[in-house]
Amino acid sequence: MNALFNLVLTVMATTRLGLQTLPQRFGSSAATLFGIGGVVAVMVGVLSIAEGFRQAITTTGSPENVIVLRSGAESEMMSGLTLEDTKIIADAPGLKRSGGEPMVSAELFVMLALPKFTTGTDANVPMRGVGPHALEIRDEIKFIEGGPFTPGRTEVVAGAGAAGQFAGLHVGNVLKLSGLEWKVVGIFSDEGGIAESEVWTDAAVLQPAYRRENAFQSVYGKLESVSAFQEFKDALTADPRLNVRVLRQSEFYASQADMLYRIVTGLGTLVAGLMGLGAVFGALNTMYSSVSARTQEIATLRALGFGSIPVVCSVLLESLILSLVGGAMGGGLAYLAFDGYQTATMNWQTFSQVSFAFAVTPALLGQGIVYSALMGLVGGLFPAIRAARMPVAQALRQS
Repeated sequence: MNALFNLVLTVMATTRLGLQTLPQRFGSSAATLFGIGGVVAVMVGVLSIAEGFRQAITTTGSPENVIVLRSGAESEMMSGLTLEDTKIIADAPGLKRSGGEPMVSAELFVMLALPKFTTGTDANVPMRGVGPHALEIRDEIKFIEGGPFTPGRTEVVAGAGAAGQFAGLHVGNVLKLSGLEWKVVGIFSDEGGIAESEVWTDAAVLQPAYRRENAFQSVYGKLESVSAFQEFKDALTADPRLNVRVLRQSEFYASQADMLYRIVTGLGTLVAGLMGLGAVFGALNTMYSSVSARTQEIATLRALGFGSIPVVCSVLLESLILSLVGGAMGGGLAYLAFDGYQTATMNWQTFSQVSFAFAVTPALLGQGIVYSALMGLVGGLFPAIRAARMPVAQALRQS
């Protein structure tokens, strides 16, 4: 126990001596700090895109909400349901009722082209035709400006994300779509969910405007309770009149986020790996400079009886401390620059734009710190071995 305690004290003493010489190596030390900090900032920034997109998708909907699609459809754009299908779905057991009617919303999903504020180029914005119970089913939706559309009229409401990214979606503006004029009457929030990327109107008005009479793509519903899901699903999948796929709303949106999440995460990891190689070489250069500047100091310690282990540990700890400081700087920069930044990107399942905010989470910051520590340890390993193997007599003769 005493031997271990003495070893720790020795390592701390030799590390302190090394850190005291950092001002003499300010240039190389600063290069390592900023190199590792830059790698961490880029890695966390890129991964925050995927995390923000995932949160926008997966936070949508309560556990009691369900969605019904045509069997085999991976997205609403690929689905198709008839008016008769929607009536059968509405009669299924397990659905919550409001005013004696089942809480379901048969919905239609089309695309409209609107210019982005940032580029001025047109992009696909989802326009959703919804049923009378749509707002009761999605009870997390709140209007922040204006109010809901009037059923039967060519009026629309826009999600806050879409209104912030695309021109023409402010209250009072009139959109010319499919030969008709649609007045924007409200802006709503969805607690950061995917509905904020959409424009909503009455499905009964949208259908004839886009020649989709009696055609729907999905049915949303609210269950009596979370446990009623299996009863509802079994009733629909066993009905010979239907050929449908029944999912919890949260499960459906999680699957929608998977493709882009994997693409961005893979890209971010690749970029961070390539940049990390450069940062490791920077750390190597810094620590070799440290060992070279401390040649006589290290040799003196060795001559006084300090073993190789304290020397190796001190060099590694110095490199680790530098990298952790750099990682913390990079993580802080990424948080200030990216967290909450609003943007829009392509949803590869529907080929439409999804508005979301970058999310620099504690988990991402933790990954950045761990990666910076790894770069520091790798960068300090070979200089540490060199310091431990340095011939004492030869080092002491150096001026």
